[in-house]
This record gives sequence, structure tokens and C-alpha cells, in this order.
Amino acid sequence: MKPLPTISVLTPAYDTTVDLARRLAGSMLAQRAHWEWVVVDDASTDTSGVDEIRRQMGDDPRPKLITHATNHGIVGATATALAHASGAFVALLDHDDELHPDALAEVTAAIEAVDEVDVIYTDEDKIDQAGRHHELPFFKPDWSPERLRCQMYLGHLLVIRRTLMERAGGFRPGYDGSQDYDLALRVTEQARRIHHIPKVLYHCRSAPGAVADHIDAKPKANDAARAALADHAKRVGLEADVVDVEPGVYRLQRHFRDRPAPLVSLVVPTRGTSSTVWGQRRCFVTALARSLVDQTTYEPWELVCVADADTPAAVLEELSGILGDRLVLVPFDAPFNFAQKTNLGAAHANGEVLCLLNDDVQVITPDWLDTLVGFLREDDVGMAGAHLLFADGNLQHAGHAFLYSSVTHLMLGRSPTDEANRRVLMCDREAAGATAACAVIRRDVWDEVGGMWEGLPASFNDVDLCQKLRFRGYRIVVSPHARLYHFESVSRNPQVLAWEVEAINDRWRHLVYRDPYLNPNWADHRAQLIEPTNW
Repeated sequence: MKPLPTISVLTPAYDTTVDLARRLAGSMLAQRAHWEWVVVDDASTDTSGVDEIRRQMGDDPRPKLITHATNHGIVGATATALAHASGAFVALLDHDDELHPDALAEVTAAIEAVDEVDVIYTDEDKIDQAGRHHELPFFKPDWSPERLRCQMYLGHLLVIRRTLMERAGGFRPGYDGSQDYDLALRVTEQARRIHHIPKVLYHCRSAPGAVADHIDAKPKANDAARAALADHAKRVGLEADVVDVEPGVYRLQRHFRDRPAPLVSLVVPTRGTSSTVWGQRRCFVTALARSLVDQTTYEPWELVCVADADTPAAVLEELSGILGDRLVLVPFDAPFNFAQKTNLGAAHANGEVLCLLNDDVQVITPDWLDTLVGFLREDDVGMAGAHLLFADGNLQHAGHAFLYSSVTHLMLGRSPTDEANRRVLMCDREAAGATAACAVIRRDVWDEVGGMWEGLPASFNDVDLCQKLRFRGYRIVVSPHARLYHFESVSRNPQVLAWEVEAINDRWRHLVYRDPYLNPNWADHRAQLIEPTNW
């Protein structure tokens, strides 16, 4: 039986108070694992806290206490700690935070169970100065590279194989305040396996002015985060600009300045339906066409209209007048089957990229198509989808989620600025699926998976398509920066039938019962928590 790995816990310390030092040391002594603790006193003006750590540890040989004669800052102090670490894995622990008693034991179990794991992270919560837990915990998704490009969601208990950390260059000078974000971007680029433990194992202490609470309290930290993200984009070959969303939340805005933008075929099934929206009667498909022409900034595109035989001739004539040579008209004369209509439209499309689009949508963000197509520049992105809003401005779609073994729209009916969920609603992120009401996919990927399964004529055909993509290892990205209205409730009366649910479960039970981007704690009724906190 091979010996258990040693975890080196690195803690840079500066002017730690006696009370916090006592709590910190107590949380380390409670750990049931093979560990060493490397504490670097970074030339504290008040050494009482470090002295308390020394007293708490007594004759225990596992702690190493190193003192700097001059202040090196958090990057320099952590570099010193790393140089004195001997464990196979390195864990980061701030000097005013605490570990759950099971933290390192859970990490050790993951190291033993997951082959080639290089990076491990956990859920976490916040504690106040007295150690009281407050706010909802941060229940994180499994590894979500697009989310990391928007937010340092991996958090504080970040465990990294020491050889990988050294190969990646450890903490880099000049990124103080966001040095952990810079490190996380670099090590995850090279990691073989990244594993998430969905348990609250780290307690992050809130303090006035702390970056964990308000990154805008330290503008240099925000500048460092943007610089780290720009560096990451260059390393992985992404042509993108770093854009601030809010302090602590960013966006990698892809662009096409370096190469021609691909032709996008918007595949739109229609019957020429009309209804009343915002007090006015509209034909959905012609209103969509005007919205595209007037508001969409992306070029080039065409609209492949798959029209039922009973579509009014006047509607088709108006479409032709609006779109001109952008219009590809495809007649459909068969019983209703959305999947079949979409497949037929794709077969007549000329574009390198397909955009699956319902006729009852309307553009909100003019660069919606630029945003979505930009994600497809990465080979492992199979689909990119938008955030869709009902006519009242609340969310209709922000990605598919598998909750209680059923498919739902994440945060259905919530405000897109919902306070409890605003951080996740601001981030580009991976999801288990995206609705075909608005999603882009490369033609070669569409052909690879065989388009939509026509055995699901009404519901879940997009869910099935997304699972085919996931099964082949493709990522599905959903972006809040591509937003459209979706008037679903007034264009049709959607009904999900029992046999459709059974069909999707039979085909994809091994996937739909495990949503990697929906933390299991959200769906645990015992925890009474089904939504993320505002981290």
C-alpha cells in the first residue's frame, strides 16, 4: 500500500492578531491527514500572532515557521513558503481564515481516488471576525474554464500538485491582490485533471476592505486581475479584449480583427404566426427579420426560413422585402416536427456556422451574434447560447440545468439582475445545455453529431443535441452578454409529454442525472438551498 501524500499548507502572515492566530492554528491541528504547515512571517510589526502560532504548535514537528527580515509582500512571502515545502501537494491558507476539520482528509481522499489529479478545489463560506458563519455558502460548479475567465471562482482552498506549481512559475511578482487568480489561470492551463469537492471545507474571514468582500476596495488588485486574464488569453491563443463587468467579474470579449468572420446561417422554422406583444399585434418572423437587420452588428449572415405550407404568402413576401438576398426560403410540407424542420434548414444553409433561432425572438444586445460566434473559435466549444428574457424582462433561459433528475431552465423567471445570483448571471459559463431558441454551432460539429434527433418532434430535441455534444467532450457555453427577448408564452403553449421525458432519460440517464455545473448542494432539499450566493 503506497503512503498517503503529504500536503504542504502555505501561509504568508503579517500582523496577525492573537485571536485569529489561535483560531487558525486550531483549524490546522484539527486536520486528520499527512500535512506540514509552512508559515512565513513577512516582517510583522506586531509578532504576537506569530508567537501565538508557535505556542499552539508546541513541539509538533509539522509546522515550519520562517521569518523575513524585511517585508516581501504576499507574493514574496508565499514564494518563500513554497521554497520550504516538501509535500507532493501544496494548499493555500490565508493567515486570517480557517479550515474545516475534514478539509485535508477530504483532499487526500480525492488525491487517492482521482487519477492524475493536479488541481483540487472545494466549496467555501464566509465567517466574521468572531468566527460566526454568515451569508449563503459559495456552492461552486465542477471545473468550468469559461467561468474562471470571468471570475476567480476556484476560491481559497486551492490545492495544487507541487511539481505543477513550480513548473507554472509559482506566484509571479506584480500581481499582488490577484496573485491567486494569476496562479489559477496558469496551473489550470497545464493541469491533467481538475477536481471539485462539493463540500464547504474552507472558511473565508470577512474583513473591512478585504479583496474577498470588495475587490474595488483595492483597485490595484482589479488591475492585476485584468492583466492576468490578458496574459492567459495570449498564452492560449485567444484573440480577445479584457472587459470589466464589475469589480471581480470580467469578460474575455472575442473579436475577428485578425481573420474574416465566418458566414452564419440563421435557421428559423416558422408558420408565420402572429400575436400581441407589448400591446401591439406582430408577425413574429417578420418582426425578427427587422430586428436582425436593424440591430445586429455581426456580418455576414443569412436567414434560412423553413416555412410551413400554411405560412401566409404575404408574410413570405414581406420577409423577402426585408431581407433581400439574405433570405433562403425552404418550404416544409409535413406534420409538425421542429427537429425535422431544423435539420432541413441546416441542409440548405450555406454558412460555416449555424445559428438555431426561433422566430419569436427579438434582439436586445446588438453584438449578440459576435459574442456567440466568438466562442466557437475554440475547437472544444461545441455550442454557445444566449440569455433569453420574457417580454416582462425576467429570465426565460440562462442555460439548461438538471435538477431533481429533470431538465429546467436555470433561474427561470428571475430578474437578470437578481441580487442573490448576480455574479453567476454576469459570467460566461459552461452549462449542461442551451436552448435551440438561440444557439450557434459550427457546421462540422453539427454534421459530426448528426443534427437533431427527429424522434423528439416538439420538446427536448435541443436537450438531446446538447447531450450528444457533451458525450463527445464538447463544452457548451452560455453568455449573459448575448441577450434576446423570447416571446415563447405568447407564440405557443408548450407542453412536455411524459413519453418525451422518458425518452430523454432513457437516452441520456448517465448524463442528465449528473449536472457538473449545478452544485449538488443546490438541489439538496435538506440544505434548503437551490441557488448560488452572491460571491
